[in-house]
Amino acid sequence: MTSATWTSWPSREALSRRGRTRPRAAIAWSVRVLLLTLMLWGTFSDGRFGPWEVVVGLLGVIGCVWAGWAFFRTSLEHRLWPSLGLMALLMAAAFGAQQAGAGVPAVILWCGCAVTALERLPLSAGVPATAVALAAYAAVNTDGWMTTAVTTAGLCLAGYVLRLDAEARGSAQRLLEQERAARVAEAESAALDERSRIAREIHDVLAHSLSAQLVHLEAARLLIEREPSGEFRDQVLERVVAARSMARDGLAETRQALSALRGEVSPVEDYLRHLVAAVEPGEVTVAGEQRPLTAEASQAVRRVAQEALTNVRKHAPGADVLVRLEYLPGEVALEVRDRGGRLPVDELAVSGSGYGLLGMRERAELLGGTLEAGPGEEGFVVRLRVPA
Repeated sequence: MTSATWTSWPSREALSRRGRTRPRAAIAWSVRVLLLTLMLWGTFSDGRFGPWEVVVGLLGVIGCVWAGWAFFRTSLEHRLWPSLGLMALLMAAAFGAQQAGAGVPAVILWCGCAVTALERLPLSAGVPATAVALAAYAAVNTDGWMTTAVTTAGLCLAGYVLRLDAEARGSAQRLLEQERAARVAEAESAALDERSRIAREIHDVLAHSLSAQLVHLEAARLLIEREPSGEFRDQVLERVVAARSMARDGLAETRQALSALRGEVSPVEDYLRHLVAAVEPGEVTVAGEQRPLTAEASQAVRRVAQEALTNVRKHAPGADVLVRLEYLPGEVALEVRDRGGRLPVDELAVSGSGYGLLGMRERAELLGGTLEAGPGEEGFVVRLRVPA
């Protein structure tokens, strides 16, 4: 064996209960219950103890159970000296039980320490601890040297086999986790490739179309401006300028969506401030500890904010807009509130499909979140909460 074999701990996966099948777990719990029952029976079965001795014996059993549980925890955390200290405490408890006449609990503690030390400690510490425990057991055993030798050899073999079995189970658990991580990475790579493909399609179709519309609308604006001034000409020019502005905003939003699909998302706070800057007067507040959001949560916040502000412009022109973004544990909350419009509603406010709120709610529910929209104290309020 190499020096690393003697000084290394069993892996955390081997020492933990993760990866155990239900039959294994049932057997382990059955063994624990059996040993505890034997300890209690061996301590109190002969009935020669008085009430005070019974209380002391019961406290001793409880203390041994606690020390065993603490040893499992410290060995799981690879803390050598606390583990050895707890092992020594259990052996001392076994010696005390032997001196008090409770031979069965003493034998159980010594044999349990021998097997467990070899299973859960580095071999450089486990082998001496096992040797001490088995020597104490051999000193008090009266069944003859052959029985003692066979028992000690069997306990050593059991401890080492349990160690090898735990290491094999830990290696299988690590391989399973690596395979899961590889599958997740493969799925993420496939999703990124699909997003990139969709982004290219959107760029080739929608972005080019909007760019061409901008060129034609700019040409139409220049042609209309050459015509003599008049009411009809001014109305047409106003509509063309508005259409050009919407096409420009649509192109900017398309580029934002393309960036999100490619994973190149700007901070959502900056996007909200840029969005609200076009809606005067407006204010953006951010609460909570800021952190990067998932692409889905970021897109949901952006699209809901965009739709809510579009509704404000259409149905409450001139209204004060308050946008609040709050980072909460495990989720993010957005609130868009207006204080009622102060300007007459334009005739185009009735345009649109009327499915804006429904689409926002469906977007939130697909992510496991919620969306509430309705009248507030002064105007209209939209509240979004999505996991992030």
